[in-house]
Amino acid sequence: MNLGEQLLALLSQFGLPILASVLYAGCVGLPLPNALLLIASGSFVAGGQMNLWTVLIVGSAASIAGDLTGYSFGRWFGHATLRRISPKLHERLDHAERSMRKYGAWGIFLTRWLITPIGPWVNLISGASEYPWPQFVFWDVLGEILWVVLYVLLGRAIGGEVQSISSLAADIIWLTLVLVVVSVLAWRVWKSRQSVRAT
Repeated sequence: MNLGEQLLALLSQFGLPILASVLYAGCVGLPLPNALLLIASGSFVAGGQMNLWTVLIVGSAASIAGDLTGYSFGRWFGHATLRRISPKLHERLDHAERSMRKYGAWGIFLTRWLITPIGPWVNLISGASEYPWPQFVFWDVLGEILWVVLYVLLGRAIGGEVQSISSLAADIIWLTLVLVVVSVLAWRVWKSRQSVRAT
């Protein structure tokens, strides 16, 4: 069995503790199939094995706790540590921090539920750039609740077809990420052309 199948087996056996542990660790930064477990939890809700509101509350709380752990690590250790580990990335890190201050709210919110693969990096950069804690918490909570609700309700809607839909869910996440990257690049090209025309 692969990791996803092993976690699904553990989820079916132990329930909420496995869901909470995996979501927390995944939001901290470990490469775990968080979306798959949320969808599976939704299917267990449909089958009467789990309670919808309990899954939503536990899933949201664990995800938010993982994000706040990543933010705290970035705030306390990240700024100096990242520069020591990779001094060549000094300029890029400064650019990332400036972008975080400028687009922080949207960056935090969208990487909670839409562009989830880069969420842990946004947490670290938010902390390292000393993005305001209350604003981070607000957008993080809003985005994580939306993410958990969407995937759990998707799992409940498809019921027992979790195995077939899990790969599709992962593909959707990466496709969304690609589309966002392409959109950003297109916007930068358009902006640079506008600047050339203006001069």
